[in-house]
Amino acid sequence: MGEVTRPGAVIAIDGPAGSGKSTAARRVAIALGLRYLDTGAMYRALTWWLLEQGIDLADTAAVLARIAEPRIEIGTDPRQPRIAVNGTDVAGPIRDRRVSNSVSTVAAIPEVRALLVARQREIIAATTATGTGIVAEGRDIGTVVAPDAAVKVYLTASEEVRAQRRSAELDADPAATMAAVRREQARRDERDAPQSAMAADAVDIDTSALTLDEVVDQVVAMAWSRRTVSRG
Repeated sequence: MGEVTRPGAVIAIDGPAGSGKSTAARRVAIALGLRYLDTGAMYRALTWWLLEQGIDLADTAAVLARIAEPRIEIGTDPRQPRIAVNGTDVAGPIRDRRVSNSVSTVAAIPEVRALLVARQREIIAATTATGTGIVAEGRDIGTVVAPDAAVKVYLTASEEVRAQRRSAELDADPAATMAAVRREQARRDERDAPQSAMAADAVDIDTSALTLDEVVDQVVAMAWSRRTVSRG
């Protein structure tokens, strides 16, 4: 017996970097037959493009003068998530340390958030209008992007565990020592704090001592209990 997604189901998964939300969100979407939206990838894609253009990210006016130029395309297939800028696949480049250490500066600009939140809402609305549900993950899904989501989850983990996970992702970068990753993580947490509040009705799950399967099982069980999906 499988799961049958109810029309228009929206599951919001938020949390800081290294909490495991991206992988968990994809796995939840696959388990429940939903689409998947990585909102953080959109901010990363814009940041990558601005850096490629040589724009000083500290110059807000310069950033705002160009943010409407790049065409950011994002796929919603959880098995093969895709992100492209002006037709160029940037799935790899947007995950490097240069982008990771710069994206918070761009994401903090209100006009940037307004632009991308509007796009994210369009994607969610277009998906749910077809009767298909979606798992959206980021930092403000449950509070801003989809405040009416049927299920809201906020994933957390200890600073040490989050740094270990990020360091493992950057294993090929010799400069990404644990100490460096922890410093960068602390700076990013501070910059992202204004956009990272947990929704009042979200369930907080500490993933520090949990396996990925355990996290996914908890979120899937929540979807069942909230009648977001039913067992077919």
